[in-house]
Amino acid sequence: MKSTSILIVILISVLSINNLQAQDKNLEESLKRGESVYQDFCMTCHMANGEGVKRAFPPLAKSDYLMQNREASIKAIKYGLRGTIEVNGNTYKGMMAPMGLSDKEVADVMNYITNSWGNENKKIITETEVSNIKK
Repeated sequence: MKSTSILIVILISVLSINNLQAQDKNLEESLKRGESVYQDFCMTCHMANGEGVKRAFPPLAKSDYLMQNREASIKAIKYGLRGTIEVNGNTYKGMMAPMGLSDKEVADVMNYITNSWGNENKKIITETEVSNIKK
């Protein structure tokens, strides 16, 4: 009985490690694609370093809004954003047009910006999660 229990624990550990490695590889690939999307669609306003432009374009670097409002951030990228938001204690009022990105591109760029410039996201954003978010 004891050896069976040990075998089960070892098997579960091996499967868990393999699953984590697959998730890490998926995230790594998503980050690469997301960086490309960011450079093509986001960098002009939010800058190469994610710092944004004070009083015009909110920062993504170390952004409390981005990290605390996952669904709203996905929705803003997917559908655009109009109105007032507060980021790191500063108010931004304006408009961000929808970029016409696919759900996969939205997921990839969200993974990139939530894991760059001092942001750390432990939960990968998936294409399915993005597709489930409606206006």
